[in-house]
Amino acid sequence: MTTPVHHRHRSTALAAVLALIGAVLLGLTACTPTGAQRPGVVVTTNILGDITREIVGDQAEVTVLMGPGADPHSFGISAPQAAKIEQADLIVHNGLGLEENVLRHVEAARESGVAALAVGEGVDPLTYASDDMAGRPDPHFWTDPTRVRTAVRLITDRLIEHVDGVDAAVIRANATRYDTRLADLTAWMENRFAAIPPNKRNLVTNHHVFGYLAQRFGFRVIGAVIPGGTTLASPSASDLKSLATAIEKAKVPAIFADSSQPGRLAQALQRESHVDVRVLPLFSESLTERGGGAATYLEMMRANTTAIADGLGAPTPTARPTAGTERKTP
Repeated sequence: MTTPVHHRHRSTALAAVLALIGAVLLGLTACTPTGAQRPGVVVTTNILGDITREIVGDQAEVTVLMGPGADPHSFGISAPQAAKIEQADLIVHNGLGLEENVLRHVEAARESGVAALAVGEGVDPLTYASDDMAGRPDPHFWTDPTRVRTAVRLITDRLIEHVDGVDAAVIRANATRYDTRLADLTAWMENRFAAIPPNKRNLVTNHHVFGYLAQRFGFRVIGAVIPGGTTLASPSASDLKSLATAIEKAKVPAIFADSSQPGRLAQALQRESHVDVRVLPLFSESLTERGGGAATYLEMMRANTTAIADGLGAPTPTARPTAGTERKTP
């Protein structure tokens, strides 16, 4: 015969087991939707990745395919990154032929129904005016912060339209806040470049990447060490000699080389030109790691503006850059 004490022990044990099972099920119920339903945005380049993260904030997961210091013309993606593209709620890419090794993945995802935004196509793109790229679209629109402000509006609208679960009011507030910082950056750049005499606003770069900056701020692009708009091209001896002649004629005091590329070609041109010209680094197509001088778009543009102004002989300002251009710590 079972005693009441045994009944009490069995009841207590059964209650404990049921409570444990209930707690586990409750935990699974609470955790699963958050992990499974969090919307995802995939961005190809790290420059657009930084801009997109400023707009998205904590509203979605942002995956950036291109690592710090990579060349957008040649970087490739891994199998897990390709899977991310296929599973994205929205793909943000530069377009205009920039991401040459990633485009087929983007196109395949688009054909399968994934929303995609080619940002460069919507910012009034320029075309190259010389060399073997003449007439083709120039993808380097981010060197003009005014066009980046247009890009922010495009990304904002597409996020709200295609990414379910984001708070439109939060997205628009983030975009407005970032737009203000871009406007401050533009004003600071205009002021800094104004100190360069018009006859000295001549640019020679590693390849044709600063056409948008030149148009916006009144520079003249004398030429590029590498002909065309991609780092995958190579200059000939006659290319170097022609450019050296142009440098001597315009009395260019500095050549600007991409910081992610070896300065070998620019230094060869320096020797060929027989003039006293410095080779200075710019951050043109990729952001850096934190502490590398161009960890964000705003930091990159400030660094480039300072390098160009100093390299072309502008007086060093006594005032610090506008506070609105400083990145706020998350």
